[in-house]
Amino acid sequence: MVLGIFLTEIVVAFCLAATLLYKYGNIFRQHIIVTISVLIAWYFSLLIVFILPLDVSSTVFRQCVEQNIHNKTNSNSTTTAPIHSCKEPWPNVPEHVFPNLWRIVYWTSQCLTWLILPLMQSYIKAGDFTVQGKLKSALIDNAIYYGSYLFICGILLIYIALKPGFDLDGQKLKAIASSASNTWGLFLLVLLLGYALVEVPRGLWNASKPGYTLNYSYFKVAKLSLDKCEAEETVDDILESLQAATVSIGPGHPYHCNLETIFQKIPAELKDRMNRRQLPDDTPTDTPSEKALIRLHRQTIKALQTLQRIETQWGILVEKIIDLEDIARNQISEDKRFKSTFPKRRSIPLLIIYSPVVEWYWKCVIKSYVQKAAAVCAGCLSAAVVWSEVTFFNKSPVLSLFAQFLNLARNNYDYFTVEVLSMLIIAYLCYCAYSTVLKIRVLNLYYLAPHHQTNEYSLIFSGMMLCRLTPPMCLNFLGLIHMDSHIIKTHILETYYTQVMGHMDVISITSDGFNVYFPMAILAFCLSTYFSLGSRLLSMLGFQQFLDDDEFTMDLVDEGQELIKRERRKRQRAEDSMCRRREFQERFSTSNSASRYKMSRQSTDTVRPLKRDESVESARAGLLRDFDPAEYYIGMASNVDSYGANNSFDRDYQPDDLYEDRIDNSRTFVRNTNRVGPPPRGLFDDI
Repeated sequence: MVLGIFLTEIVVAFCLAATLLYKYGNIFRQHIIVTISVLIAWYFSLLIVFILPLDVSSTVFRQCVEQNIHNKTNSNSTTTAPIHSCKEPWPNVPEHVFPNLWRIVYWTSQCLTWLILPLMQSYIKAGDFTVQGKLKSALIDNAIYYGSYLFICGILLIYIALKPGFDLDGQKLKAIASSASNTWGLFLLVLLLGYALVEVPRGLWNASKPGYTLNYSYFKVAKLSLDKCEAEETVDDILESLQAATVSIGPGHPYHCNLETIFQKIPAELKDRMNRRQLPDDTPTDTPSEKALIRLHRQTIKALQTLQRIETQWGILVEKIIDLEDIARNQISEDKRFKSTFPKRRSIPLLIIYSPVVEWYWKCVIKSYVQKAAAVCAGCLSAAVVWSEVTFFNKSPVLSLFAQFLNLARNNYDYFTVEVLSMLIIAYLCYCAYSTVLKIRVLNLYYLAPHHQTNEYSLIFSGMMLCRLTPPMCLNFLGLIHMDSHIIKTHILETYYTQVMGHMDVISITSDGFNVYFPMAILAFCLSTYFSLGSRLLSMLGFQQFLDDDEFTMDLVDEGQELIKRERRKRQRAEDSMCRRREFQERFSTSNSASRYKMSRQSTDTVRPLKRDESVESARAGLLRDFDPAEYYIGMASNVDSYGANNSFDRDYQPDDLYEDRIDNSRTFVRNTNRVGPPPRGLFDDI
């Protein structure tokens, strides 16, 4: 039972990482290498968050033991040094466990984030048709990332080489590598936290105002509509180029297998649309070179990923807006029963617990107050983080709030409070940093979408950023609670995590300068975010942002409202047609059964010989009586499905086994509007 909590947190971290990967990724379609790599990256990042509080509580106990030994030594000469009894934490993890664990977690994460994951990410979007070509393109594509990392390492090596009387060894080279990685991560972390520490509580507060959230969603859907049109035009241009290539590259051509590799990426619906379309007369039909096919392959992969991401965002955002409109309409309702425009299918136990009355009180009354309370709590945490970041290097008096809280719990040997406080702070920092990465407009190439709609490219990027941001963020947290001796300039017993990471003693400009004083820049970034200086600057440069006092913003809001009206009418027509077809099938099924029963009774009652004309006429009548219009429409629907989801017949006629799924509107809308489908499988299987 000594390692009970320790092992439990290891298992819980793995289950949480696996659950999140199953929710956002599609483990049955994506490559097994991507699944394992992203799972390890997410798991090890979460493992640091879960296990570091145990390391902190263990360090508090070891500091107490060391202090008692020091006091006992002093008591032999003087009797003024008090000796306290140290209470062991539960669980008291053996000393050799943490160092070995941190070495495995840290260096595996560094290998993933700087070597494996960037190469995998670039390998996916490479357009080459050979393994060597893809690897070469991946190395060239990662020159910027590797260049920035090697640039920092080069500066540190030059600084050390010019330092007199200093020799390099393996430990110091390891410290230089970790210093460069942590410096890169700390720089990005300060930028992200400077934005998120203000935007997270403000976003929660604005979310409690349905009117503001609805206008902001209208604005987002209008901008997303422009991106959607651009993505569709890009895909159309690529299809036209592929169609022109098929004219000059026949089955016997040497480049035919390369062209088939490109066509494997194209969904069946887009292929059918390309085959139905005729090329313009002025389209060049020259045979493309191998480099041209490689470039076309790379453009195809990027365009399909962009279209799939935007269509997924479109479906999720439209669902959110329709729900917000339902909330606004039900708030003025007098019967206090929530009525949805498109009711979702729910199980009977859920209907009993989450009834329309409960749903009305939750969405129209309680949810707003909960979001406001969460915004206040997040605002208090953000203020505490900013204050502690600005003052954490001051030892006497202790100004860091988190260090004060930890000292109070440490004096009472309240290890549970130490662990809960540590996990709460780290979790909030993680949420602020990681939630901001995928919201920034510059990084709009990456998007984590639920319901297995995230492509491999975005999953790899998320794992890469988690591994890069988590180690420097945890070191920064240890500085906030005064567990880093180089921050407070006092020799103390440190955590095993700090011992494995190293202090970078060989690089004083980093350990005593950048890592200590650069986090103070969070205050400047927070102030600029609070006054929306970045949004106003981007709006002036042509990147339109949501500003309440801007006329162009209101124009986009009105445009988004019209787009949602159009989508609502489209979905309403689909629902009405499905209901009519359901009634049509039920009516004809009952009438056919009755007619067949009547025919069987008549055949048993009287049997008489027929003349030739009468037999032919009766055969024709029998054929007409046996005809089932519902079966005709079912067959018609199955044939029309091959034309794609943009065809109106796709929504009007569907088999019976899909009717119940149509009631679940979140999945229905994604299925109806997503022409690209889920992320393709076999991105590594081109060779």
